[in-house]
Amino acid sequence: MLRILLGTQLRRLRTEKGISREDAGYSIRASHAKISRLELGQVSFKQRDVADLLTLYGVTDPEQREPLLALAERANAPGWWHGYGDLLPAWFEVYIGLEGAATGIRTYENQFVPGLLQTPAYARAVIELAHEKATEDELSRRVALRMARQSRLESGLTLWAVIDEAVVRRSLGGCGTMREQIAHLLDITGERNITVQVMPFERGGHAAAGGPFSILRFPERDLPDIVYMEQLTSALYLDKPADSDHYMEVMDRLSIQAEEPKATRRFLERIRSE
Repeated sequence: MLRILLGTQLRRLRTEKGISREDAGYSIRASHAKISRLELGQVSFKQRDVADLLTLYGVTDPEQREPLLALAERANAPGWWHGYGDLLPAWFEVYIGLEGAATGIRTYENQFVPGLLQTPAYARAVIELAHEKATEDELSRRVALRMARQSRLESGLTLWAVIDEAVVRRSLGGCGTMREQIAHLLDITGERNITVQVMPFERGGHAAAGGPFSILRFPERDLPDIVYMEQLTSALYLDKPADSDHYMEVMDRLSIQAEEPKATRRFLERIRSE
């Protein structure tokens, strides 16, 4: 996402100056196709190339250049999750990168507690469903990866989750694990940046008939919202405004249909007692 952001800004600067991709490519000893890939965020940036392009586009003021050069450096830095690269399929590694850059996530789940809100024991039970042949070491690393992702909640990420009642009714890992997980939901929803709502069975059908999805929002205005839908062996990413706007409308309707946050806490307390 950082590459996309930088590429978008470089494309804007180039078009404002009326410079062709061919001329921009010549200035960094590359083809127009490489300029296209850079502007789409499909390849990594060299600091020298970014500096040369900024000079070509007339960006000579250090106050304007330095943020863009710093962004290029950040965009090329490997993510913290690269140490788990052997466990991550490419389609999910993309999501972790998006999650790390997002400032807000709204999500709907109908089967599992969202990964960012799972306890280690619950996470292990969920992971075992998809990796029943994994070794003990692999399971431990997968749980550690999921717990590491949760650090985003301590650094400003806002999470608003609507979960179906089935999520807290379905027993994973046994009663003790579920009691611990529900207690964790009650604890963590006391944080100002975390909102959880339960969609009770009694509400009947609702807007999210198509299944779980997440909407990620980023601090940079040039970046669109991303809708993420996970499948068994792949994922779908939607970034067209028409799509993200539609899913945001669905999410808003879900939030109206679901129990309010205070009522959700009482609901969870009843489930824990049962």
